Amino acid sequence: MHPAPHSIPVAPACADPVSQLVREESERLRRFVQRHVGNGSDADEITQQAFVEMSSCYDRFRGDSKASTWLFGIARNLIRNHLARAPDRRYAFVGEEELVEEHDPRTDPQACVELRQTIGILDRSLAAMPAALSELLIMICADELSYEEAAAQLNLPVGTVRSRLSRARALLRSRMRQQGAWLDA
Repeated sequence: MHPAPHSIPVAPACADPVSQLVREESERLRRFVQRHVGNGSDADEITQQAFVEMSSCYDRFRGDSKASTWLFGIARNLIRNHLARAPDRRYAFVGEEELVEEHDPRTDPQACVELRQTIGILDRSLAAMPAALSELLIMICADELSYEEAAAQLNLPVGTVRSRLSRARALLRSRMRQQGAWLDA
C-alpha cells in the first residue's frame, strides 16, 4: 500500500541519543553559553565544542542524571576554562559616557544611577566570594537550575547544595550591605 501523495512521512524514533540531544538542546545550550561569555562567536564555538566532547565520550555517560544535565555540565566546564584563559572577556567595560547614553528615558534618572551602582556592588561582591559559592549562586539564580540539576552538575548531594546556597546568599547579602547596597530581602 502506497502512502497518499499529500501525506508527510513520519521520521522513525531517533535511534541515536546524541543526535536527539543535539536537536533538543542546541538552542537552549547556545543561550546558556551566550549568557556567560557574552560574545556570539565564542558562544557558538563553545556550544559546538560541548557537543563534540559530549559525542566523543557519550559511551562513558553513566546515566546518573539526565543527559541534558550532563551536557550542560560539560558546557559549564568549557565556559569556566574560556573565562579563565581570557578574564578580560568576562566583563564588558564601557566608558562613563556610554553608561549615561544608554539610560531609559521612561525611568527615573536617579533610579538608573542607583541600579547601576547596585549592579557594580553585586559584581564586586560576587567576585570577592569563594568561586564555589558564587558559581552556585549563578547556577541557581541566573541560570535558573533546580537544586537537583545544580547538585548533579557539581556532583554534590542536594542537601549540600541547599546549605551552600544559604551560606552564599548570606555572604552576598553581608558583602553588599558592607559596600552600601540597600537590599529589601
